[in-house]
Amino acid sequence: MSVIERIKDQLENNPVVLYMKGTPDFPQCGFSGQTVQVLAACNAKYLAVNIFEDPELREALKEYSHWPTYPQLYINGQLVGGCDIVTDLYTKGELVHLLGLAAAQ
Repeated sequence: MSVIERIKDQLENNPVVLYMKGTPDFPQCGFSGQTVQVLAACNAKYLAVNIFEDPELREALKEYSHWPTYPQLYINGQLVGGCDIVTDLYTKGELVHLLGLAAAQ
């Protein structure tokens, strides 16, 4: 399976996916840590993928998403964005709604 096929498989089989530096229990950067905290505040269930464990995926995802930085949050297969966008959506109350839609599917 190619790296792009693996990305597509992860996104198709998990309503919420966070590509991050490190893990939820041990984030490797502040932006990933803040995104994990926001998702925890929303009681979100999600697949976390540590991009440091798969350098091929780390590079391919930048091309796939056309987004050069991490973390990257996907809901229902669509890129939501990075830490700033996720935090902004949370502050506006919109992130909980998006996560609720993902859980309903």
